[in-house]
Amino acid sequence: MTSTQISVTPQAPVRPLKVAGASLIGTAIEWYDYFIYGMAAAIVFGPLFFPSFSSIAGTLAAFATFSVGFVARPIGGVVMGHFGDRIGRKSMLVLSLMLMGGATVGIGLLPTYATIGVWAPILLVTLRFIQGIGVGGEWGGAVLMAVEHAPANRKGFYGSFPQMGVPGGLILANLVFLGVSTSLSEEAFLAWGWRIPFLASAVMVLMGLVIRFTITESPDFEKVKDTHRDQRLPIVTVLRENLREVLLSAGAFIGINTVGYIFMAYLLSYSTKVLGMSKTLVLVFTLVASFVWLIVIPVASMLSDRYGRRRLLVTGSVGLTFWAAALFPLIDLGNPAVMMVALLGTAVFMGIVYGPIAALFTELFSAEVRYSGASLGYQIGSVLGGGLAPTVAAALYASWGSSAPISVYLTAVTLLSLLCVVAITRKVRAAA
Repeated sequence: MTSTQISVTPQAPVRPLKVAGASLIGTAIEWYDYFIYGMAAAIVFGPLFFPSFSSIAGTLAAFATFSVGFVARPIGGVVMGHFGDRIGRKSMLVLSLMLMGGATVGIGLLPTYATIGVWAPILLVTLRFIQGIGVGGEWGGAVLMAVEHAPANRKGFYGSFPQMGVPGGLILANLVFLGVSTSLSEEAFLAWGWRIPFLASAVMVLMGLVIRFTITESPDFEKVKDTHRDQRLPIVTVLRENLREVLLSAGAFIGINTVGYIFMAYLLSYSTKVLGMSKTLVLVFTLVASFVWLIVIPVASMLSDRYGRRRLLVTGSVGLTFWAAALFPLIDLGNPAVMMVALLGTAVFMGIVYGPIAALFTELFSAEVRYSGASLGYQIGSVLGGGLAPTVAAALYASWGSSAPISVYLTAVTLLSLLCVVAITRKVRAAA
């Protein structure tokens, strides 16, 4: 009886909203770091780090370095998932933020190909890999801290806070890039202005670390330690007992992640270089759509608490599949108003799917292996989804000279995810 009192009493003063808010802020900073790389890959990395390539080949090479971060993400998820399940969620969140911030500032200080030759792209790839390690461990920890502190009937809503960090980071990245690119000449921006968003990360990371040091450890993890249910090798337990859940969660995430990175990274390059649209206009459109995405995430997550994850996720996945098929045909019309509608529709369906998926993934795994299991499924989905998406899209356009193959690609991956969502939500509902 005494031991039960000891393990329960310290959790009484915990404020779930404070923990969720801290997860949102820290996650937004990490995703800001991650997304400014994608924007730089679309705009400047080709000529600065791969100058001997043609324009299309340079873009492909830049997006290939973008994909390197995704290769590292499952590694970060497995390593930090292991220690997150063994020693705690909080310490891994601090480590992930330090890795991401250090790599981002390093990119901002990196000499270009004109200065150090081939070492420039090599170092760029290395720092991008470190970014991937950091963000690979970030998502699982941030989501678990928010969900595991939440009341039982509001886990979807609280789990949406770290999910809001993605569009939040994208909005911040767009604002900074928009401010820098519009206040400088094209020559100044290419010469040194592109470094400002990367170097500004140092201040934001410091703020994020201060916030993360103030939050308490997850109550679910404390219970696992108190009852000695922690696993010596959590990832082995997950692969032995929950492999189906890992594969289904990865499949469920591929579609939203593919569409998300087309939306966040490739469309900027496509609309400016292929359609000749204004870079500033596209950044503003992306910014507006990101605000819509940010708003839809918590709304959809609250509705999932009330009506069930299955209903929201299946509805959103069906909508995302149809919208993904229509996205490029709408954008190819070259009409700014139609493009705005296309991006807004994409943002709405991404929000409906992306919000509730955080709580869904945590519900698939027991607390002692939850960090490892949820992170692994999410990060495998990110590699097969967003990690390939900009490179595949750029390669398809380079080969065919048309966006039609890109539309087929988007339709196929979102349809695959719809099928996985149906299977995974049926399993969760049956278990409940």
